[in-house]
Amino acid sequence: MQVIATAGHVDHGKSALVRALTGMEPDRWAEERRRGLTIDLGFAWTKLPGGERVAFVDVPGHERFVPNMLAGVGPVPAVLFVVAADGGWMPQSAEHLAAIDAVGIRHGLLVVTRCDLADPGPATRQALGRVARTSLGAVPAVAVSVVTGAGLPELRDALERLVAALPVPDPASPVRLWVDRSFSIRGSGTVVTGTLPAGTVTVGQELLLTPSLRPARIRGLESMNEPVASAAGVARVAVNLRGIPAGLPARGMALVAPGRWTLTRLLDVRLALRDADVTLPPELTLHIGSARTQARIRILGPPGDSPVARLTLRDPLPLHVGDRVLLRDPGSAAMTIMRATVLDVAPPALGRRGAAAAAGRELAAWPDPPSAAVLLRRHGFLRAGTLAAMGAAGGPEPVAGDWLADPGHWDSLRGRLAEMVAAHARRDPLAIGMPPEAARAALGLPDRALVEALARGPASSEGDDPPEPPRGQVRLEDGYLRPARSPEARDPVTGDSVPSLPPRTAAAVKAVLADLAGAPFLAPDAGRLRELGLDARAIAAAARAGLLLRVAEQVVLAPGAQAQAARILARLPQPFTTAEARQALGTTRRVAIPLLEYLDRAGITQRLPDDRRRLRLSAPWSTRARYGSARGSPRRAGRPGRRRSPARQGRCLPAGRSPAGGSPGPAGASRQPDRPARIPRRGAGTGPRRAGCPRRPSRRAATSARPRPGSPSRCNRSPPHRARRTGGSR
Repeated sequence: MQVIATAGHVDHGKSALVRALTGMEPDRWAEERRRGLTIDLGFAWTKLPGGERVAFVDVPGHERFVPNMLAGVGPVPAVLFVVAADGGWMPQSAEHLAAIDAVGIRHGLLVVTRCDLADPGPATRQALGRVARTSLGAVPAVAVSVVTGAGLPELRDALERLVAALPVPDPASPVRLWVDRSFSIRGSGTVVTGTLPAGTVTVGQELLLTPSLRPARIRGLESMNEPVASAAGVARVAVNLRGIPAGLPARGMALVAPGRWTLTRLLDVRLALRDADVTLPPELTLHIGSARTQARIRILGPPGDSPVARLTLRDPLPLHVGDRVLLRDPGSAAMTIMRATVLDVAPPALGRRGAAAAAGRELAAWPDPPSAAVLLRRHGFLRAGTLAAMGAAGGPEPVAGDWLADPGHWDSLRGRLAEMVAAHARRDPLAIGMPPEAARAALGLPDRALVEALARGPASSEGDDPPEPPRGQVRLEDGYLRPARSPEARDPVTGDSVPSLPPRTAAAVKAVLADLAGAPFLAPDAGRLRELGLDARAIAAAARAGLLLRVAEQVVLAPGAQAQAARILARLPQPFTTAEARQALGTTRRVAIPLLEYLDRAGITQRLPDDRRRLRLSAPWSTRARYGSARGSPRRAGRPGRRRSPARQGRCLPAGRSPAGGSPGPAGASRQPDRPARIPRRGAGTGPRRAGCPRRPSRRAATSARPRPGSPSRCNRSPPHRARRTGGSR
């Protein structure tokens, strides 16, 4: 199916020609039929002798209805230009031809009507000369008479050849259906009609109604008055929408595919002026498809035949780069219709002095339409979805997530980031590093992921080791940006970077390590640290470099002191107290308590509820813990112990068991020292009792046997607090 629009001066027989070709009345309003004057768009369709279906959009020819005419010819691929033999070339013929040239329609036919009233030769030669200088170029001409029927068969044959020569649009193109009619049908709801230039619409598909971006689901489709499940452009379609109120859609709105178009009020365009000396008004009327809105114009570059301008629209429109828009000044007789090609649908702001002239020089060298590489060169960064919504295909590989970057801009940013991080390190050598968010703000990047990608550097191929960062690059460690070390500043065995500190701080660290050489757990006090010039930031920098072990805010030890302490504590009976650990380590409580807490956090020791500690058995440096010390009964392995009373610790054991809890055996046999004795649960039986050793009742039994307050059978001697806990008033 193809859609063809009519064009020509008023009263040259456009509607009569459509009526003769299709047998349908294109004038929809009774006032149009009464006056014999087309006011609004009319629609008709027919099937050609070869089987091809053709739909016609009949446009009004009067000068007052040029906006309606532009709404009809905007989305169509071909035009039927009509000139009357007895009228010849007229003013509206020139304006309609200018509109067709501005839209860029390249296919059409010249039809000379009323050949029964005058010789069609002069009008044909005059019209062909005018048409040849436009985008239509050389077109075939047919002379017809709708009264006598002369020339109609030749016109149908010419239409078949025209339809066969029209390009087939891509059915996978993004949908943009400009609405030219909207009405409501009882039982069906809202219906909109329009010319689908490309893409495919199907029943059940969800589209967005611009400019509100309200979602609308297609409930039903009709094409040429026949229900269809799907329709591909080019086609005239009637779309029954679900979720859209009847009064909401109007001419000029569009149904678009989600995420495939950019809804914008600001765009940069290249103008095509017929006269370079023409003075443009500050406001013009912009037309595209069936839409019409006001646009403020600002010339960016020097004047000429193809100046570059920025348009600010009153209403947002769904646009792509490369779209052709029409600019018209209805109140000016000097300028009829002017073409403009969209170069950028999301242009950057013109904030500084001279930005407009610079933008004009840049846009003047752009191709038509601009490519993805050109857009990235201007914007620097664009998301892949944003670039697709702008209408630019292709593009480089993403640098981070779905972010695309201009290669030259990306390389320059990597150098700027390295300089910035190096300057930060020189300015504050004891700082942990530069926060990525500060680098993002300084570089003007839209996302922190881009800073992390710059710090990672070029990606290595699969299976290869990460590339050695070159000198001047940065690295991201522990959430901060730091300068990358050169290869000669790395350990030749481990490959780790050799830490570097300011000379004064490095000398202070050497002094602290010298103090700790003889007594590894006698940490220097705050006075000694202050004397050496080691404040909190210097200590933190030395700890990050691995030169000191920061146990607490003002307690530092030599690197590896935690492993040495674990080996010493493993020789103590388990569990051990803080005093025993302090004596074994040969230090003071000022150091012992923070060190033990550090070991708890590191998972080397475990703090028990009675404030004693024991080594974890899973630690690779520890020996097997020894239980069963002389301080009390042994505890279950892996279970925190509880303080027990002497009576409970001396509970009677079953016959045949040793006091240490070992297995029954010969006299003198003792339990293995690494096997803890099993302590029965409260109230649980312990097997055969030794004679003279009564079973201890459980807590529940003891509670139930306790006399209640006020009981007549026993004397109530329970204290008040015991009565409140066990009283029968609960």
